Amino acid sequence: MSSAALDIRSLTQQFHEQGYLIVRNMLSAEKVAEVNQAVDRILEEEPESLSYNIYNSVERDPAILSLIDHPELLPLMVNLLGHNIQLHISHLTVRKPNPDNAKTATSSFINWHQDGPHPEFPAIGGLTATYYIKICYILSDMSEPNRGNTKVIPGSHLIPDFKPVQTDVDVPLEGEVQICGKPGDVFIFGQNLWHAGAPNRSQFTRRQLFIGYSPIWMRPIDYHQASPALLAGADPVRRQLLGDISPNRFKYYVPDDDMVPLKAMRLSAQEGDNPYRS
Repeated sequence: MSSAALDIRSLTQQFHEQGYLIVRNMLSAEKVAEVNQAVDRILEEEPESLSYNIYNSVERDPAILSLIDHPELLPLMVNLLGHNIQLHISHLTVRKPNPDNAKTATSSFINWHQDGPHPEFPAIGGLTATYYIKICYILSDMSEPNRGNTKVIPGSHLIPDFKPVQTDVDVPLEGEVQICGKPGDVFIFGQNLWHAGAPNRSQFTRRQLFIGYSPIWMRPIDYHQASPALLAGADPVRRQLLGDISPNRFKYYVPDDDMVPLKAMRLSAQEGDNPYRS
């Protein structure tokens, strides 16, 4: 898919209204294979388990690092979240079939929640702003429900003081959607959308890679400072995404234009771009 094929304005409007997006065919079959080979190498270094949660996965393999500046999706991120952004998290999840719901060392599922710190992000009028956004790269066949799919409640980020009537992911909620997709598809959601990770009781292994972005003034989850290995050979765009824009930390809040090359990806504002404007 070319960047021209992405209608960023339409997708931005949809994201603000629904809280999530599904974008098909963003990775070629060859790229999916390359990333899955990286996942295989990473799992070989981990203790055998039915469930894996691997953070800072960009540090583990160049194939995963290569996804942080995806040429079609990064401009979309800039227009959803602003140009003063960085990599926030690179979270690889693998859920093998677990029909008997055996206890695992790391979470094999997660109940309904919003992402964020504890205590929670501040809310105004019962609503929490979008502080960070994740792209989930689907790396296994998730084209059918009940394969450990991520679940979302569309529009829940816009309902003041919304709380699910119960948080058990095994009990269906009114309006819930299971995200289905094929390898190479992605889904995108903000931290303030209510979502859950369902158990995998199918015969298929779930592989999903979450690459998240946040304002550069926010402390990322993956690391406090990008390692020299990550920064080696980084072009200006990747260097910004890795949070290396200036030794003056005040510039994280008010960067000079030449420190944030992602600014060039911002579309010019048009009337109606902001769904919250009256």
